[in-house]
Amino acid sequence: MHALTLLFLGAALASLALALWLARRHAAHVLAHRGRVPAEFAGSIDLAAHQRAADYTVARTRLGMLEAAVDSALLLALTVGGGLQLIALALGAMPAGYARELALVAAVAAVLGVAGLPFTWHRTFGIEARFGFNQMTRQLFVVDAIKGVLLGAALGAPLVLAILWFINSAGGWWWLYAWLAYCAFQLLVLFLFPTVIMPLFNKFTPLEEGRLKSAIESLLARCGFRAGGLFVMDGSKRSRHSNAFFSGFGAAKRIVLFDTLIQKLAQNEIEAVLAHELGHFRHKHIIKRIALAFSVSLGFFALLGFLMDQTWFFAALGVDSASPAMALILLALALPVFTFMLTPLLSLLSRKHEFEADAYAARQTSAADLIAALTKIYNDNAATLTPDPMHSAFYDSHPPAFIRIGRLKGLSP
Repeated sequence: MHALTLLFLGAALASLALALWLARRHAAHVLAHRGRVPAEFAGSIDLAAHQRAADYTVARTRLGMLEAAVDSALLLALTVGGGLQLIALALGAMPAGYARELALVAAVAAVLGVAGLPFTWHRTFGIEARFGFNQMTRQLFVVDAIKGVLLGAALGAPLVLAILWFINSAGGWWWLYAWLAYCAFQLLVLFLFPTVIMPLFNKFTPLEEGRLKSAIESLLARCGFRAGGLFVMDGSKRSRHSNAFFSGFGAAKRIVLFDTLIQKLAQNEIEAVLAHELGHFRHKHIIKRIALAFSVSLGFFALLGFLMDQTWFFAALGVDSASPAMALILLALALPVFTFMLTPLLSLLSRKHEFEADAYAARQTSAADLIAALTKIYNDNAATLTPDPMHSAFYDSHPPAFIRIGRLKGLSP
């Protein structure tokens, strides 16, 4: 057996074992603290809501454990199990060329998509419905899925074809040109996302004139931020969860409020939440994350450029039918196994950004208002107040509730 095969199998099984161990710890820790509301929240969240959040977290965690096991089994079946080779052989009757290469990518994407569909369905109509969050009909679910497939094909096919063209036509430095094209494509998607892509799934209505809009505009002026518009999204069409976010890039930036958020938060609390989002822009977190993503993708393309001509790479991962598309698929499937242990570093960076955005919001509005808003959001979204510390440190992009609230209390005058 090839050394890479053993290394890949070991990394895949170790990653799965670690993920399952962390998930089991998380569920056990949440259940162990289910019976009492943490002291920091005793006056704002009642025991029934705390227990509901615990049960919701455990249900999602257990489903995630099953999904991780199935994903790992599918990964091994496609690679060392010979699944990719069988797909390549099934497409062998097609004439060699871009059409067959694209069909290979599409076939693998279809397999992965179909395998994940039952989990998405159960998460939506099982867990989310059981805990009172789901607003989506089965018809809307199917329509969204069809739109997602068509959108994925419309965006993904040209990108894949461009990469394949560079591989075949741009010489030894093709990977650099492909990376530049990939970056340009991502920036284009960021620019089009708020005005072209998101409206395919949700309705966006300009925020009506009134006290809330005037307060937000005052906040934006105070922070020196120019937005492409203030919009309310019909998030309640699919879920009772609430949120607010900025979308777009450059002059196309939009501030979007879920309709559920407007219903649940007071005006000053909404201002505090938006000030937090403005903090991300003030600290250039978005640009930093894009730069990090582009740096990682450069490494991906450089590695792909090296592995493209290495027959041992294909053979070690269960493939005899080497091709540019197959190399792209293999690396995309295998690389996450080897980079899984970097997850806590990325989580740590994200939590650092959240603390910085919180501090900015406390300066521009009020730490007390942000605390009140976050507490309502935790409560309404059934977010656990007692995550397992190790699981949280490994995965969580946001600080645990009690740490975040504690930091904000320290910023209060």
